[in-house]
Amino acid sequence: MTVADIKNILKREISGLYTDSETDFLFSVFVEKILGLNQIQIRMNSDLELSDENEKKFKNIISDLKTEKPYQYILGETEFYGMRFYVNENVLIPRPETEELLELAINKIQSSKLDLDQLKILDIGTGSGIIPLVLKKHFSSAKISSIDFSEKALEAAKRNAEFHQLEVVFIHADYLNFNLNENYDVIISNPPYIGMDEEIEIEYSVKDFEPKMALFSPTKDALIFYKKIAEDSKKYLNKNGLLFLEINQKLGKETLELYKNEFKEADLIKDLSGNDRFVIAAK
Repeated sequence: MTVADIKNILKREISGLYTDSETDFLFSVFVEKILGLNQIQIRMNSDLELSDENEKKFKNIISDLKTEKPYQYILGETEFYGMRFYVNENVLIPRPETEELLELAINKIQSSKLDLDQLKILDIGTGSGIIPLVLKKHFSSAKISSIDFSEKALEAAKRNAEFHQLEVVFIHADYLNFNLNENYDVIISNPPYIGMDEEIEIEYSVKDFEPKMALFSPTKDALIFYKKIAEDSKKYLNKNGLLFLEINQKLGKETLELYKNEFKEADLIKDLSGNDRFVIAAK
């Protein structure tokens, strides 16, 4: 079986689930992963015969794709903010909106009155560790702590920290029942914010494969994490401290209201798709 044969089989098997352009993308991603060929090399080696082992790998991938399993989980990795991260079913697949959150945070921190050599940052709900590790790469002197309730998610985060050789303090705790004991200059979070009543609206490829703990609010109150963060910010966010939150687009005004009284600035910001997606506040 050749590379061209695999491409034809892939197109035939997943044609009803993916567009032609998506199929071409997936094909190039997996050929690069398994055979180490870029797109130009793929075209030049379309008649390359596959080994029995590689043929089996491709067939297994096609079987997984037919279940709508996200390709990042099949690969075991993804790219985010120009960095490669290990991912599995215990952590969310990073979204473009979270890249936007980090872009806003990095720019705001750099232009702030905070001492960049003495920064203390708290990340709540770390997942695969993308937020603290991107921040650590940009603010190498910062002391960054990250909380997550899932031990398996923290295993992935620690693996990513080791891969990038970046130091972050990972804390295994249920944040909603966790008492902070030190102050921070920056608090940042992309917590579970989808309401239980919204599950019917979520794509099967998301809710069937990604961890529900990281997606859905643990109670009927979709703002429960934001309320706890608001309370903690009163006591544990330093003067001139900054807060960065990714939020439920349906609850933008309600989320912003939690922070208006305690911060000198609190803004609701839209993402690139025009949805209310972030709350940024300065104390």
